[in-house]
Amino acid sequence: MRTLPTPALLARLLWLPLLALLMLGNTASAPLRYTLDAKVSEVAAKVPFFGLASKTARFPKMVGMVSIVPGAPERAVIDVTFDATAIEAPDTVTLERLRGEKFFWVEKYPEVRFVGRSLKLSSPTRGTLAGELTARGVSRPQVLDVTFAEDPVASPGKPISFTGTTTIDRRQYGMKSYQLIVGNKVDITLKARMVPR
Repeated sequence: MRTLPTPALLARLLWLPLLALLMLGNTASAPLRYTLDAKVSEVAAKVPFFGLASKTARFPKMVGMVSIVPGAPERAVIDVTFDATAIEAPDTVTLERLRGEKFFWVEKYPEVRFVGRSLKLSSPTRGTLAGELTARGVSRPQVLDVTFAEDPVASPGKPISFTGTTTIDRRQYGMKSYQLIVGNKVDITLKARMVPR
């Protein structure tokens, strides 16, 4: 004689497809996570010099991560920390000044960090990233104009490259010296390659 399934067994059987759907839904909206490929990433800071030319310092050493939520770019996080002690400059005099107390003061503040927490896309590959920049112990809101090499959401599991640009006023970060020689506006460019983790 064939026995009918008990109510408890029926409930379990009905829940299995629902659970599978929920799991698939969670996977589809799970964040895409990446780690910075430091070997091919860098930050450049360009500042006017004597009002006639410019000088560019570079931060070649950094660590970072990116988290992008498909369908919810406003929840994206880009967290990059630059090693200020490794800063490079076009000449030794500029390098000593940048490393010193009147500028980055690397002995006391060895890191510069940007954390972006809200990405607004104007197209699949362009947008703005609002966040916070910390330099020389000062944290201030900052917005990066971001350009991805390709749509990061449409290429899950593949490396992504992006460029972020912004302009800061160095005086807002406590760097107020040499104003007759060095311009106050600093153009910053972050070029980064992120690999899936």
